[in-house]
Amino acid sequence: MSHQTKTHGGSMDSFKWAVVVALIASGVIGNHHFSDQSVLIRLLVLLFVVAATCFVALRTSKGQKFWQFALEARAELRKVVWPNRQETIQTTLMVLAIVSIVGFLLWGIDALLLKLIALLTGYGAH
Repeated sequence: MSHQTKTHGGSMDSFKWAVVVALIASGVIGNHHFSDQSVLIRLLVLLFVVAATCFVALRTSKGQKFWQFALEARAELRKVVWPNRQETIQTTLMVLAIVSIVGFLLWGIDALLLKLIALLTGYGAH
């Protein structure tokens, strides 16, 4: 299913993760520092910082493993057979009916236990 990804070495990955942290910090600090600027301009700059951060993060060994996992998950998701409208409605109605039945049963048991405790303790009995 999955193939092995090449690892580039710990020191280079550590440097890349440091760059990722620096980019995130610069985005947060920059957004706060330039709070008097237009929201649109800050949004565009933040989108650029997020894109650069993702680009660098995906160049690490963990980032490559994550990307491979995402691709495999997408391929598996395409294999899922989704229910049609009628099956969805029937299943939803069955769930609602069972939940209602269980709710009424629990309510009845609770009321019965409350009466039993009231009889045994004399508290709440009239």
